[in-house]
Amino acid sequence: MENNNLTRAIAALIDEYKKAVNELIDVIEPISQQQLLRTIEPISTNTDCISIQTILTHVTASMFSYAVYIENSIGIESIRPERLQFDQVEHYISRLREAFKYNEDFFSRNPNITMEEFDQAKKINTNWGQQYDVEQLLEHAIVHILRHRRQIKNALIKFNT
Repeated sequence: MENNNLTRAIAALIDEYKKAVNELIDVIEPISQQQLLRTIEPISTNTDCISIQTILTHVTASMFSYAVYIENSIGIESIRPERLQFDQVEHYISRLREAFKYNEDFFSRNPNITMEEFDQAKKINTNWGQQYDVEQLLEHAIVHILRHRRQIKNALIKFNT
């Protein structure tokens, strides 16, 4: 990360976030429209995992959501950007870059944000019932991308067998 004002912890996490996004882009870049839209799990109870399209819609929306959770936790009233679904992988690549930039810009503007919070009352409450401090939520955001990258890679392998 270029901003020298950031703590090393934030800079390290942002670097890993960028790496995870770039690795996901490397996996999805060659995906055809047919592969993007093809059903992976027809009987899945999780509508975010039916196709690569729904997975990428979920991932890009989540990237914005994590930043908005953090913004709201420090008193910046933000609204999650609209959840967008696309029929072409190029649009997801642009959205991934846009979402990453949104996160990167937030931390550049807030380099002294408290990363670790031990007081449970000051943790960030998510809509899926977990509580995180900023560092934990950013770590979750990174691993979230890695897990879905793996899921997409496995789907592509399945498509080719």
